[in-house]
Formats: sequence, structure tokens, C-alpha cells
Amino acid sequence: MISAGTKSQVLWGDGNWIFLDIGFSSARPTCGFAFGDEDPSCLSFGATKTQVIERIRGCSDQVNLVIEAPLSVCFDAVGNPKGRRIERQERQVRYWYFGVGCMVMTAALYVLRGIHDAQLNPDLHLFEGFVSFKQAKGASDHLWDVQAMRDIVRNSQARQDSIFSPSDLRIDAHDLLQSAFRVSGMDLGVPAVIMGKQKAQ
Repeated sequence: MISAGTKSQVLWGDGNWIFLDIGFSSARPTCGFAFGDEDPSCLSFGATKTQVIERIRGCSDQVNLVIEAPLSVCFDAVGNPKGRRIERQERQVRYWYFGVGCMVMTAALYVLRGIHDAQLNPDLHLFEGFVSFKQAKGASDHLWDVQAMRDIVRNSQARQDSIFSPSDLRIDAHDLLQSAFRVSGMDLGVPAVIMGKQKAQ
């Protein structure tokens, strides 16, 4: 069963951790992938989806999956898409409904649908990763991003300010926050967000 992970469940050593900086391209490897303490690798989308499912299948206990993509969405009181608090930093915004956000959300949907349809045994806690607001423009470093998210989980007790509960995501109290995949028939809840340190470029 896939369910939204909570802030209190971000604990290194509690189950198996998978970190995924997801991309959606047929031209080159655009996904960063790391399982537990293993060195991260850069894979194509298809290889990443297969790898995630096989790793979960090989686990006998709980799995924690962190995907660097919007896993929850927000709407205002009249139903218009609205940014979440974590998507604003000073004058910069990276709202979930902007171009790249929609692309990686779609990629995450196909990975999660594959996991769901595979009917795997271990319970899976889902977490959103957020590594954005790079200091300079440039190509994303997928290996860096998965390591950044893993570092937060490894040091979660000291990095509580980098982990956000659903209540931290609303800008206004009346905002409607829900699973990004509810529209597809998979209401996975609103997971905690792990904000990795951005790489200066």
C-alpha cells in the first residue's frame, strides 16, 4: 500500500530509502537514483521505473520513496491553481503548475502507477523531495540532487527546518491542498516535503 509519509517518519534506518530525482526524456538519462547508502546513478526514465519497482519487490519491510517532483497540489477558494509556500523564495517562484513542475509530476505519476499496478508487498511511504532555486542557471545535477535529499534524511533530527508537514505548505488557511494524483484515481494523500540543499553553480 502506498501512503503519504509524515514528518515524524523521516528517520534514517527506518525501513529502506529510495531517492529519485525524476526526469522525463527519451534522449538521454535524466533521472538520478539512489537506494540506501549506495552510490547514486543516472538512468533513463524507463530504466528508473524498472529499477524502483524491482528494488521495492526485493524488500521485505517498509520502503520510503522520495521523489523530487510535486506530489501535492494547491487551489484557491474559487478553484484556481495556487502555489505552495515552499515554492516561493524571495522574488523567485517554482510553482507546481509551471512547465517543469507539470512535466516531472507526470513522470512521477507513471512511476507510482507502475508501483501500484505491480501489487508489491512492502508498505510504501511516499515523500516529496524539493531541490530548487539554484544559485545560477544551468543543467540540473541529478546525482547531486539525490544526495542532497539523502543528506537531509540521514541528519533529520538536526535538519527539522528542512522537512515540511502538509500544514506548512498552505499560504492561506482556506487553500485546498490535495494529492497530485487524486485526479487519476490514486489519492495518495499529501506527503511531507524534504527540501534538499541547493548546489551553487
